[in-house]
Amino acid sequence: MIMSRKPAMLEVADLEVVRGGTPVLAVPHLEVRKGQTLAIIGPNGAGKSTLLLAMALLIKPSKGKVWVAGEEATPENSLRLRRRMAMVFQEPLLLDMSVAENVATGLKLRGVGRAEREKRVAVWLERFGIATLAHRRARSLSGGEAQRASLARAFALEPEVLLLDEPFSALDAPTRAGVIADLLAVLRGTRTTAVLVTHDRDEALALGDDVGVIIRGELRQAGPISKVFGAPVDVDVAGFVGVETIAPGMIQTHEDGLAQVRVGDRLIEVASDLDPGTPVFLCLRPEDVTLQTPLEPGQERMRSSERNRLRGSVTDVIPWRGQLRVTVDCGFRIAASLTYRSVSEMGIAEGVAVEASFKATSAHLIPRVESPNGREGLEGE
Repeated sequence: MIMSRKPAMLEVADLEVVRGGTPVLAVPHLEVRKGQTLAIIGPNGAGKSTLLLAMALLIKPSKGKVWVAGEEATPENSLRLRRRMAMVFQEPLLLDMSVAENVATGLKLRGVGRAEREKRVAVWLERFGIATLAHRRARSLSGGEAQRASLARAFALEPEVLLLDEPFSALDAPTRAGVIADLLAVLRGTRTTAVLVTHDRDEALALGDDVGVIIRGELRQAGPISKVFGAPVDVDVAGFVGVETIAPGMIQTHEDGLAQVRVGDRLIEVASDLDPGTPVFLCLRPEDVTLQTPLEPGQERMRSSERNRLRGSVTDVIPWRGQLRVTVDCGFRIAASLTYRSVSEMGIAEGVAVEASFKATSAHLIPRVESPNGREGLEGE
C-alpha cells in the first residue's frame, strides 16, 4: 500500500511577482510542513517581505499558486484561508488602548465571545511575560514589551500558521535575545507552523528548522539549516550565510570520496565527489578554522583529524559579533573566528606567523563555470 504524503501547511509553486513591468520575485517551489519553522533570509530589498505577503494572501502574485493546508487559494476562499493565519510585523502596530484590549482586538473582529476572549488574553499575556502590563496603555510600552504584546495578540487567535516579518529588527540585542527565547519556547510548545522573514543569520539559526535564501528576488536555495549553511549552492548564498573564505581552485585528483584541490600553490584535501579537472570555489566558514602558533623545532603537535595545515601570517584582527575575526595569508585568504582570550594567549597580531588548520569535511566546493561574457561564474547563472 502506498501512503500519500500529507499536504504542506503552506506551499507556493511557480510564484512570480512583477511590479511596473519588472520581476521582483521568483520562487519555483517552497513549502512549510506542519509544526515547522521556515526562516526566509536574504539582504535588504531582496524580496523576502514580498514573498511573505504572497504567502499570507495579502498580495496577489503575477503568476503561480499558493496552498494553505492543501487547499489552493482563490479569490473566493482567500478570506477564509487568511483567518487560519496570523501575522506579526516589524512595528507592533498597537492601538491607543490598554495592552489587554490590544491582545483581544483580533478575537473581537472574529466574533469570539467575551468570556473566551478574556481567557485567551490572560493566557497569552502570561506566556509572553507581560501579564502585569495588562491595563497599561499600549503606547507607553518599551519596544520589547510592545512586540511581546503583538506576539500575544497573534497567538491569542490560535493560528495554524504564524507569519513574522522582521519582528526583532528594531530591538536592542539583550531585548531581542529574550523575546526570541520566549517565542522559541512557545513555538515548540504549541507546534505552531511559522514563517520568519529576517536578514539576521543568528535569528534564522535560533528559530528556524529550514531556511530559504532569497538573493535579488530569486529563491537560490532552501532546505535544512545544516545543509544550506554547510553546503551553499553558489557564492552569493555562501557569502550571505557566513562563509568568509571563498577561493578559486582546481580539483587535481579524486579517490574514495576525497579530492585534492589546488588553490594557488597549495593542495587542499576536501571531502567531495567532483571529478578531477573541475574548477571550483573552496569555501570555509570561520568557525571551522583553527589557528595555532607554529611549533618550535623538536616540538610535536597532538594528533587531530584536521587533514589540512597551512602556514601563513596574520593580516587583520578585527572585532566581529563578540569575537575576533582573524585573517591569515596562506597563499590565499583564510578567515578564522577566535575568542579575545585565545587571541591574547597566542599573541596573535598583524604579521604574526600562525598555522591554519581545518578538516576535509569542513570545506565545501562550489563548481565554477565560465559565463557567456567570459567571466567566471557559477552553475545556474
